[in-house]
This record gives sequence, structure tokens and C-alpha cells, in this order.
Amino acid sequence: MNGARSLIQSLLNAGVDVCFANPGTSEMHLVQAMDAEPAFRGVLCLFEGVCTGAADGYARIAGKPAVTLLHLGPGLGNGIANLHNARRAASPIINLVGNHTRDHEALDAPLTSDIVTLAQNVSSWIKTDSTAESLAADGLAALGAVMQKAPGSKGQIATLIMPADACWGPASRMAPNVPITPVTAKTNADFAQIAARLTASSLILLDKDGLLPAAREAAAKIAKHVGCRVALTAFPARIDSGPGSPVVERLPYFPEQVQKALHGVDYILLAGAEEPVSFFAYPETPSKLTPVGCDLQVLAAGHEDVAGALQALMTTLNAGSAAPDRYETAVLDMPTGKLSTRAVATLIAQKMPEGSILCGDSGGGAAVLQPAQQSKAHTWLNLTGGSIGQGGPVAVGAALAAPDAQVFALLGDGAAMYTIQALWTQAREGLAVITIIFNNQRYGILETEYLRLGVNEIGQHAGALFALSEPNIHFADLASSLGVVGHRVDSCEVFQTVLDEALQRNGPTLIEVML
Repeated sequence: MNGARSLIQSLLNAGVDVCFANPGTSEMHLVQAMDAEPAFRGVLCLFEGVCTGAADGYARIAGKPAVTLLHLGPGLGNGIANLHNARRAASPIINLVGNHTRDHEALDAPLTSDIVTLAQNVSSWIKTDSTAESLAADGLAALGAVMQKAPGSKGQIATLIMPADACWGPASRMAPNVPITPVTAKTNADFAQIAARLTASSLILLDKDGLLPAAREAAAKIAKHVGCRVALTAFPARIDSGPGSPVVERLPYFPEQVQKALHGVDYILLAGAEEPVSFFAYPETPSKLTPVGCDLQVLAAGHEDVAGALQALMTTLNAGSAAPDRYETAVLDMPTGKLSTRAVATLIAQKMPEGSILCGDSGGGAAVLQPAQQSKAHTWLNLTGGSIGQGGPVAVGAALAAPDAQVFALLGDGAAMYTIQALWTQAREGLAVITIIFNNQRYGILETEYLRLGVNEIGQHAGALFALSEPNIHFADLASSLGVVGHRVDSCEVFQTVLDEALQRNGPTLIEVML
């Protein structure tokens, strides 16, 4: 047995059995080790940003880490954008990054780079000096690290940088198992003091484990009992919702809209959430969005037992019998004629099966969330860190974690082109993913931000930097070339027909909607 084999067997024994891989020469012994373990599923991705995004989606649905296998510094570098999103989502991920042997690294061969500096941007745990004998134990130390909820935005990503000789050298043992259970800290909040502070002008702000169904239920009952409001942050990692779930606001994206939403609030109770701040800085808008004179208090930080704290506060208030407003099933009128973002969102919400997983990104897909609340039970996986190109890869991981669920990747045309290679992996693995491209042939959000920064009009040269129409991208043709059934549609009637067919298909489909 060599180091690589001991590592893979130890991870498999501990319950980690999926690897999203884009390997190179330094990782060949890991590939050989996976080949020897049929229960350890290796999933090939054609770009490292798909590997890391897929590991994020897998973790959000499965509640346990997948492994990524990346080639030296450039491989890790290619995956950092979606590791950034995963860090913000607090998704547990173990990166296995191959490296040169110590002697070869000293020669400054062409692929030599400072891998640690790259990893520090997204990792809560890093190790570089494994030997063949220690590699398995180091891998399970990484597993233990990613199951430890970290404070703030530190995340739960471990990066094990493996010298090649640690993989090929002889190893005499495997490591003892590590339990795959999240480790959360208890809050030190004074529930009686907080209960006394809550009034009708208070807001309970939820994020992290405050988004769990039981936590949202407790928060909604508290809000109903007190007469105050409860809201999600603008970029929640996962929301399980639908008819019967309590109605909870969601803070908007633009800062002036957040200021309007928080107007009159004099006390914000943070349940897994941080203080509301603007996504970007603007010349005439403050970055901190809490109203002047409003007090902030932490009920439980994101790495603490937020759900338990909310339930304890509910008990303190004797609010368990409160009856919050709930989403009710509504059959919406089916749109006809010309396509619009709202029409497409309505059709997806009405047609999606019970228990669907909706994977968002930049673009029009966010419009699906509201009608979905009144349609069927579903899970929403949101863009968390603002690094676009998440939706397609996250859908890959979600589909592997929940093979019986229908998964939707809801993408803007610009966002889709960052990680279009995800389609190939969907086809190769036969995944039940329906990709919807909201194609308006431009980077729409950039036009909006350009104008918001005080520029009165978009000139010819600036406009060219936002346009995706010269030349036009034909996503349906791209999908077909990558092994996925592709359609381009321009009316609600055709979209509905194609969507019905996709829902019956045993495999992936892409539908390009021309807005």
C-alpha cells in the first residue's frame, strides 16, 4: 500500500466517497488509488471551477464534504472563484492538490508556484508536509477540520497540498475514522434579556443555520408573537421552502432598497447573520446599512447553534403556539406569447416536480424563487459570494448528492459561459439537470451597476464591454456539442412544450430562452 491508497481508503472508510477531479501528473497515484476502490466515485470535470463548484453543491445538499483533486497551483487557481462562493456558504470541502517533491520544487520547474498563498484565500486549514506514512492521517485531519463550523466568513475548506512522493511512497497503515458530524459552538446569549428587548419595531435577521427549516419556523413564531419582522439575508446558501413554510422576508440586493426595508427598525437580532452591509461601495451611499440609532445584538453567530438558540428564545417567550403566516399553494395563470423573465419563472415554478433543487447564479433565474414558494416544496441554492459561474457546477454536485431529485440550473448567459464545461460532466454522468439560460445577450447587471455609479449614459465603447451579441452565442448548439440535448425557444408555448419533454428525459437538457 502506498500513501495515495491509504488516503483514499481512509476517506472512504470515514464516509467521504465522491471526488470531483481534474488531475495531472502529480496526482496519478491518487487516480490509481481511486481506480482500486470502486465505491469511491471519481467524477471528471473539464475545468477546475466546475470541480470546486460541484463540491460546493454536493456539500450543501449532502451535508458532508466531497473531495476535489486539483493539479498544482494553476489547478487550484482555476478553482478559486467557486471556492470563494463555497467559503461564503460555509460548505465543507477537502481540496487534494498535488505538488512536486521537495527536491524537484527547489529546481523551479515550469509548474512550480506558491500554492500556499493561493490556498490561503479560501482555506480554513492547510497542510503541506505530508509523508507517505502521514498522508491518511492528514486527510482525516482535514475532514475533522471541515466539519468544524468556523466564525465569520472563514469557511470550512481544507486544502491538503501533497508532495508527489507522499502519494507514491510506501505506507503501512490507514487512519482511524473521524465522525462526519458538524461541530457547532453554543451561544452565550442571555435569552431573557433578548426577549425583553424585542418589540414591534425589531427585526430578526437569519443566515447560516438560521436558514434551516426548524430555525425559520422558530423565528417566524417569535416574530408573530412579538409582532416584529423576520428576514433572510440577501445571499442565503440554502433555503428549503414551499407551501406550508412560514413567510419570511428576504433583504434586497441594492443598498438603497435595504435602507428602505430597514427604515423604522430600531433593534436587529442577528441569528447566524452579520451586520447588513452594501455589496459594493457607492459614492453617495453608506457601506453599513443599519439605520442610525438601531441596536445590533447577536443571538447566535454563524458557527454557533443558531437553530437551538432560536428555539430557546421561542421557549423563553412562550411563543411556541404562535401561528405565523405561511405560503399557500397558488395556481398561477400560465403565460403565453412572448418570453419574459417573469413568464419563464412562472412556468418553471408551476412545472417543476415536488422536491426540485433550484441552483441560482447571476441573471434572471432569481425570479423563480418567489413563484416557487407558492408552487411546490423545493430547495434553493443561492449564489453566495458573488463570483458568477456557480450555477452549473453547483447543479452537478446537487444532482450527485440527490439522484432522485430534479435539479435546475438557472443561469444568465454571461454567467453560463464561465463554467459551460459543467454540461459535459452532466452528460457523462447522466444527471437529471435542466439548465435554463436566460439569454438577453448582455451582461445586464454590469449595465445596471455602471449607471448606478453616476454615469448618465452608456457610450459605444462601454456598451461593447457589456454586449454578448457580437458574435451571438448559440447555447443550444454548445449544449449539443457537449452531449446535452439543447433547445432555443422564443415563446412561452414552445418553452412549455420543451420543458415538459425535458422533465420526462432520463438525462440533462439545456433550454435557451431568448429574452
